[in-house]
Amino acid sequence: MITLHYFAGLRELTGKSQEQADLAGKTVEDLMHWAADKYPGFGNGSARVAINEEYALPTDVLEDGDAAAFIPPVSGG
Repeated sequence: MITLHYFAGLRELTGKSQEQADLAGKTVEDLMHWAADKYPGFGNGSARVAINEEYALPTDVLEDGDAAAFIPPVSGG
């Protein structure tokens, strides 16, 4: 199982701060498609994904026990 963490607007969109999903063996790109299918509007914010607290590439493969964090874009001045 992969533990998924949602922050800021993504937490509001999903209605939860975290959940678990059986996505071991899938890529980060697969994870983004899964989230977009499950939560309409999820892919509109161009969130980045961190796996085990390090930014991940779309081709990185998820392993059982990983923690994936969806990090929405941050703006500031």
